[in-house]
This record gives sequence, C-alpha cells and structure tokens, in this order.
Amino acid sequence: MRIAVTIAGSDPTGGAGLQGDVQVFRAHGVQGGGVVTALTAQDGRKVHQVLPVFPSVMLRQMRTLFDAMRPDALKLGMLATDDVARAVALGLGELAAREGGAPPLVVDPVLAASDGTALLERRAWPTLLALLRGAALVTPNLAEAEALTGHEAASRAGSERAARALVEEHGAEAALVKGGHREGAPDDLLAWRDGAGVSLRWLPGERIPGGGAHGTGCALSAAIAARLALGEPLLAAVEGARAFVGEALRRAVARGGARFLVLP
Repeated sequence: MRIAVTIAGSDPTGGAGLQGDVQVFRAHGVQGGGVVTALTAQDGRKVHQVLPVFPSVMLRQMRTLFDAMRPDALKLGMLATDDVARAVALGLGELAAREGGAPPLVVDPVLAASDGTALLERRAWPTLLALLRGAALVTPNLAEAEALTGHEAASRAGSERAARALVEEHGAEAALVKGGHREGAPDDLLAWRDGAGVSLRWLPGERIPGGGAHGTGCALSAAIAARLALGEPLLAAVEGARAFVGEALRRAVARGGARFLVLP
C-alpha cells in the first residue's frame, strides 16, 4: 500500500486538519501517517484555542515516523509558529538526504482560519516561503496567494501574476490558486514550471448551493497528495482531487447541508 503523510494541526471534529487528511488518504486507498504541529480547540465554525507542539517533540515525531515508513507523498498544512516551521524544514531536509530523495510535497499554506483566527504567526512566513522551494504543488486560496506574493488575486490577471510568482520567485514546481472566494465563477488556476517558463491552465469551478462544509481546502490538498502517492501525474491528481471534493460536497448537501464533507 502506498503511504501519504500529513504534517498539520489537529482538528478534534475530524472535519479538517490532520484527522481530516488521514480520512481523505484512506478514501483513496492510501495508508495515512500524521505528524501533529499544533493542538486546536475548534468546532467547525470557530477556532477557540491553538497550542503549538514543542518543536523538539514535533521533530521527534517526524524522525520516528520516517524511520518506520517512507512516504510516497507529503502534505504540509498548519504550522502555527516559526519554531515549528523551522523544525519541519529540518525534518524534511533530513528525509530528502536519505536514499530515494524527497517525495512529492503538497503545501497548503494555512495562514488563518475562516473565522479570521491566525494559524501561522507573521514571522514564520519567510520560513513557509522557503518550504515552497522544490515543492510539487502549493495550494493557496486568494487571500493566501495575495499575502505570500504581494499580488492581488481577486481578478483573473492578478491570480495569474500571483501563481507565476509562486513558481518563478518562490521556487514551487506548481501552484493551484483556488478561486472559491472570488466573485463570479469559482475557477481555479493551475500554474506549473514548463522548461524555462510557466504554463497556466484555468480549471472551471462549480458553486454547489448549500455546500459550505468545513475543511474543503484541507481535503483538496490531501486528495492531491494521495493521488501523487499513487503515482498520478500532477494535472490528473489535481483534476481528480477537485472532482473528489465536489462529490463530497454534494453528498453533504444531500444530507441536509451537513457541516462536514461526506467522503465518497
């Protein structure tokens, strides 16, 4: 069985974060491992408290896990603090130095919860940007793309500038700028390194009435990581993950607008 590992915060509801990621991995037939970066008290509507894990404990989790199993893909989510982010970078560097090199890394740059609660301290942003270098994919929403690149992303032209910056300036192999918060069609933009340049593709989105379930961003990045672990090429992994999350949202709506995704 292929293995995907998530490095993320804990969500006690299971709707997002590490617990949600592992459920998505399992739904794809992938063994899921997890490294906890922070404990949270949240209920799907509001984050009430965040307690970062000691960086040394977090790093010990990574080292112990990677000694026990070699992941075929990694997903990086909430990091909380610069100390935790730096410990993650150290652990990933050690993994890359092992035989076989670094597996594909999907970075979901979680800066804040939907209720506005900060989930990554400002001084950690440079470390997060450094983690993008060489990542297979980074999956920011519009606000995250704007914050990390300095380019407005509400317009299609702005999203294209931000996506290019994530690849050309910050070193990611590809970027998926999610358009769910954009007025009008919620199209996503995929940008990827193509020789000496960057290729762009707009992916048509669909608004699902009543589909405001918790954890869609986490589920999308986890589904992409699972599909990369299974050996799918990037574009197929992105398109398959988008379809997976769309179906999970439709299932939630069919159950009366459930607060949480109902995985296929």
